[in-house]
Amino acid sequence: MFTRRLAATSLAFAVGLASTASAQTPPRLSDMVGARAGQAEGELQRRGYQATNRSEVVGDGRMTYWRRGDECVSIMTRDGRYDSINQAGRSECGGGSNSSSDRAAAAVAGVALIGLVAALASHNRRHGETDRDHDREYERGYQAALYGADYDDRHETEGYHDGYLAGEAEASNRRHSNSRWVRGAPDAAQQACSRRADEFQNRPYGSSVPISVRDAGNGELELTMATGSYRSICRVTASGNIRSMDPYY
Repeated sequence: MFTRRLAATSLAFAVGLASTASAQTPPRLSDMVGARAGQAEGELQRRGYQATNRSEVVGDGRMTYWRRGDECVSIMTRDGRYDSINQAGRSECGGGSNSSSDRAAAAVAGVALIGLVAALASHNRRHGETDRDHDREYERGYQAALYGADYDDRHETEGYHDGYLAGEAEASNRRHSNSRWVRGAPDAAQQACSRRADEFQNRPYGSSVPISVRDAGNGELELTMATGSYRSICRVTASGNIRSMDPYY
């Protein structure tokens, strides 16, 4: 039920935005100012934008950079929502738009909604079915932690607390998966292990990311896969042939 509700919300997130876009906001993105960051990332990709690997903390928010061809935009996220979207110089996005590192960053960014759905589904399986208020609070906490917002002590609830912890785990996974060392692993190996880890943990496709990699010898790699707070070990060839998938001990 939550998955259907969240999917419906993601399709209509632009309808009720309260914020007004600034004069520097590209017209095609003006309706996204004020949107929930996790839901909006998928919409950005549908509109042809790709996330770069540049991200920085600015005051009480986080600035990320997205490109669409030669166009570059900077997006400020505060409290889990897009606070502003502004045109940026091409150099801010690092030049061209077809590097493997940027494709990897875009893939990681695109799983935000999937990650939230999977995290909440897993939480509810462990703790029993919960009501809509709990689900909303869980999402609020998850998005806040994922995008670097401070813990909201004044409006703390059980759902918010649980969601915040899950969001912190996911943020940590993304930082590791976007490291230069992990990005250096062959794309075929990363993609194959991500799919197998999703199946192994019984999660929606796109939930798992590699967070470490080592040379296992004999032309094989060993990738540590993160699926929320769960870990598994994937042994794979550079061409994406899975040799084994085991729990992380």
